[in-house]
Amino acid sequence: MLKIYHNPRCRKSRETLQLIKDHGKDVEVVEYLNEIPSVETLRSVLKKLGLKPVEIVRKGEAVFKEQFKGKDFTDEEWLNILHENPKLIERPIVVEGNKAIIGRPPVNVKELF
Repeated sequence: MLKIYHNPRCRKSRETLQLIKDHGKDVEVVEYLNEIPSVETLRSVLKKLGLKPVEIVRKGEAVFKEQFKGKDFTDEEWLNILHENPKLIERPIVVEGNKAIIGRPPVNVKELF
């Protein structure tokens, strides 16, 4: 079963979820702004993505520009920042087993099918 970290207000996230459904895949939807991932969950997802925390930060968000832009943080600090500010997490992230994909563009998710 696929798991999508989803923001229903995001067009790319909605498109990715629809693509998954169109391919008949079972999917667990986690609205991560309401069900905030723990630091440990974020660490696990990042391992599956093969990325560092800073690589999934949405740098266009106002909170990033106001509080974090131009500052250096460790991976552990970024994990805590992402947990405390889930709006900064790139979306959507789709996980299947030991692999994960960022659904930008949505077609990326087909790598998990």
